Amino acid sequence: MAKFLLSIHVLAAILLIGPVTVAASMFPRFARQALADGPEQQSAKESVRLLHRICRVYAVAGISVPVFGVVTAQVMGVMDSAWLIASMALTAVAAVLLGIAVLGTQDSVVTQLDKPDQTSTAAESLIARLPRLSMITGLFALAWLIVVVLMIVRPGSTTGA
Repeated sequence: MAKFLLSIHVLAAILLIGPVTVAASMFPRFARQALADGPEQQSAKESVRLLHRICRVYAVAGISVPVFGVVTAQVMGVMDSAWLIASMALTAVAAVLLGIAVLGTQDSVVTQLDKPDQTSTAAESLIARLPRLSMITGLFALAWLIVVVLMIVRPGSTTGA
């Protein structure tokens, strides 16, 4: 049973966390184009809406990853392991970064794009926030990278890794 649950957990992580990470990292580039005047503005607006939708949908579906992780850890009897506790803490940090900082800024950009009378001041303000969004998205990806390393290495495990 543990192998089955672990397989589901790993597959869910790959299929759900990977796409939201890629979409979130691509968002600032297209948002910059969509908020600025230029020849690519209309196609960038469509891309921004699509990337935001991917982030929202996969963020909700991604809740299953830690759920399967906790169930798997309980079956394996490793709930009190330091590497697992650190992984759960980093997962919580990643969830907060995605849920509040990334999706919040993306919501602001999409709301601005949906306004018929875009003001250049509001657009410039959002463009100024995009480097911070890129940094937060990078921290989100870094948190998941560390979780993956912890899951593979598992300090103190008896697998010899």
